[in-house]
Amino acid sequence: MTATRRLGSTDLKIAPLVLGGNVFGWTADKAESFAVLDAFVAAGGTMIDTADVYSAWVPGHQGGESETVIGEWLRASGKRDAVLIATKVGMLPVDGEKLAPANIAAACDASLRRLGTDRIDLYYAHQDDESVPQDDVLAAFGKLIDAGKVRVIGASNFTAARLKSAVDLSRDGTLPRYHVLQPEYNLVSRKAYEGELQAFCAAENVAALPYYGLAAGFLTGKYRSADDLAKSVRSRSAKDQLEGNGPAVLAAMDEIAAETGAPLAAIALAWLTAQAGVCAPIASARTVDQLPDLIASLTLELGEDQLARLTNAGA
Repeated sequence: MTATRRLGSTDLKIAPLVLGGNVFGWTADKAESFAVLDAFVAAGGTMIDTADVYSAWVPGHQGGESETVIGEWLRASGKRDAVLIATKVGMLPVDGEKLAPANIAAACDASLRRLGTDRIDLYYAHQDDESVPQDDVLAAFGKLIDAGKVRVIGASNFTAARLKSAVDLSRDGTLPRYHVLQPEYNLVSRKAYEGELQAFCAAENVAALPYYGLAAGFLTGKYRSADDLAKSVRSRSAKDQLEGNGPAVLAAMDEIAAETGAPLAAIALAWLTAQAGVCAPIASARTVDQLPDLIASLTLELGEDQLARLTNAGA
């Protein structure tokens, strides 16, 4: 049985790996998505992360494709009570009101319909919207919590200053609190989280659930030269990593893989899990064959020296 971690100061507990749903209905068809979801839960996974905007960037898609596939799986599998569902509001419609209270309310109802459920366990502001006062945003989320449609709220892609100001507004208990932060964070992309934001999360018990835990596949070792960049539609960021500290990070990971026998993906995720403020990283799998390398992170414990070598390689 995988040990769980408490999600910040909430009553929710999760396994230290969240399954990213961005590929469902996009690069993973319905059958592949169902198989991945079944295997993830069978291996001890507890939280699935999606967003209403997934995958509106695909020609012919409108957004909601991932939620729809997950909803169909929940109905077919009967596993709604076995998992926690996280989704997001604020990027759909792509040219819309973002975090306007009316959009939050309408988007929540639309997500609930697609997911085929009566509650969202973790509902994120997908990105900050400085055009709407933060107390209005939190009040809109509060109405959803009071209605039983949402259990816990979080913030994604927020700066330290904006997360702090939002948390400050909730200190007297009249407005709900962001208990979770979803930042971009991995071994080769650390600036967005480390420093002030990480210190705030650790001090205030805001659980960080980082996305791009594998740097869009780079940290699996898939891209080691310019010739490898044609392997995937998700390889655009790999070019930057190859020209930066990516090769040094992969070299350190290769050493630790030789020492532990662990796959590179598990090493990258285990490093994240060991960082201050981090509750669980998010990673996606397009096929069942890709899942074991992610699941291996649940039981991989890196030594202090190994963690330090990885940290120094990416510095």
